[in-house]
Amino acid sequence: MSQPKSPFRVFATCDIGREALDLLRGRGYEVEVYDQLDPPPKRLIVEKVRSGIDGLITTLRDPIDAEVFEAGRGTLKVVAQDAVGFDNINRADANRYKIPFTNTADVLTEATAEFALFILGNVARKLCPSERLVRDNRWGTWHPYLPFLGEEVTGKTIAVIGTGRIGQAFIKKAVGFDVNFLCYDPAFQAEDFVRKIQETMDVRFRNGFTAEQRTIRYVGFEEALAGADFVSLHVPLVRPGEGGTPTYHLINERTLRLMKPTAFLVNTSRGPVVDEQALVAAIRANVIAGAALDVFEVEPLPASSPLLDPKLENRVRLFSHFASAGRVTRLSTDPHRGMAGRCVQALIDVLEGNYGGNPAQMPYVVNKEAFQ
Repeated sequence: MSQPKSPFRVFATCDIGREALDLLRGRGYEVEVYDQLDPPPKRLIVEKVRSGIDGLITTLRDPIDAEVFEAGRGTLKVVAQDAVGFDNINRADANRYKIPFTNTADVLTEATAEFALFILGNVARKLCPSERLVRDNRWGTWHPYLPFLGEEVTGKTIAVIGTGRIGQAFIKKAVGFDVNFLCYDPAFQAEDFVRKIQETMDVRFRNGFTAEQRTIRYVGFEEALAGADFVSLHVPLVRPGEGGTPTYHLINERTLRLMKPTAFLVNTSRGPVVDEQALVAAIRANVIAGAALDVFEVEPLPASSPLLDPKLENRVRLFSHFASAGRVTRLSTDPHRGMAGRCVQALIDVLEGNYGGNPAQMPYVVNKEAFQ
């Protein structure tokens, strides 16, 4: 790929990885990075955009809307998001100002799927409460079932809500636990994938790797919730009026009551898919057994959140939105493996006019409709 004829100016609201940013510098780009742990204030983003930058690298923490696009009128050419989600970017405003924005889908699939499985086991087997006993020097004796028992995953039924890339990767990893799957997807049914998983489970049974025949099938949403011991969410956030089937507060007071009192909820998708107030009420009332959450309606989780109630501590696992935080997934400069690599490649594509200079043809541009 030829070098750009003149340097482009880029402002990154976060250090997405030195090696990836150095790729831009090696191409002659002027790259400025906001290197604090907390996100920059919006006024600073607007100021940097108004100064004439060509590219803006952002994260989910940064509100990007008409104010930002107006500040960059005539100079800002691309917003490159270092995340698969883009709830922070106003798509309608980006389209109105004809600014392509990109994301880093695909590369975090495996990391997120394995993390969902890890935290499912964490909350089910009460790993954190057990470790806390040891660290607090409160482990005095061994007992068959006190102070608590966990739930085995093996042999149970998992409802996978959303069977896109991450949902499918989750299923592939969970097969080894000899579970049954109930699948639901509001938009797409991967029937061929489900058939292949069933064939895999059939072979495991025939070869004696599992004592019982296991199954996977698509069912309705309510049947999935009612029949599952674990419910794992892998859907995008679709708010009412945004098209398609809304997933905002898909898990709410009514749907939580469909679940078994022994069931656990796992969310690594988007925080607003779950009504947190309803979830807390359900756990307090023993409507469900517990939950493991990596995403929240408001992030970082406010200190006033009822999810932090000490009385729920042994039944609720809370994580800092880091399902994708694997070294390769976050930092690799290979756009086929790492978020950082895909982020900078997306920026390069737009600024250097790859794919004939048409954002609608660029693989990592989200709002292609603005350039058809």
